[in-house]
Amino acid sequence: MADVIRLVEVRDRPLSVDEVYVSVTDDRSGGVALFVGTVRDHDSGRTVDRLEYSAHPTVQAQLEQVASAVAERYDAVAVSAVHRVGALAIGDIAVVVAVSAAHRGEAITACHALIDDLKAGVPIWKHQMFADGEDEWVGSP
Repeated sequence: MADVIRLVEVRDRPLSVDEVYVSVTDDRSGGVALFVGTVRDHDSGRTVDRLEYSAHPTVQAQLEQVASAVAERYDAVAVSAVHRVGALAIGDIAVVVAVSAAHRGEAITACHALIDDLKAGVPIWKHQMFADGEDEWVGSP
């Protein structure tokens, strides 16, 4: 499994789509699916000024478990997932996940599962700051 899980990290610096894409390229794969999540300027009809992501100390292990489970479930050739923590501005990249597989359908399905499983099970929390001065935590326990 170690050769399938290529890049799994939580970082406090800007993320590179190219780095994640290159990490999953492989001669055995016929398809690569990539998802890039960015900070948007609104949420539920409210203007977002900025946000901060924070994570539980176990985040690295949890992210590795999610990536491994997806790799096994979908017969992926390669899996990578990188999430940012800290203060982010509108337009910044918050998360990049990618999966390569023998066929495009497998890659797309696995990539979709990877981002959904990451959001559902990895302890990363979003603190949104709104233009009206209010704030909101999303995904926190």
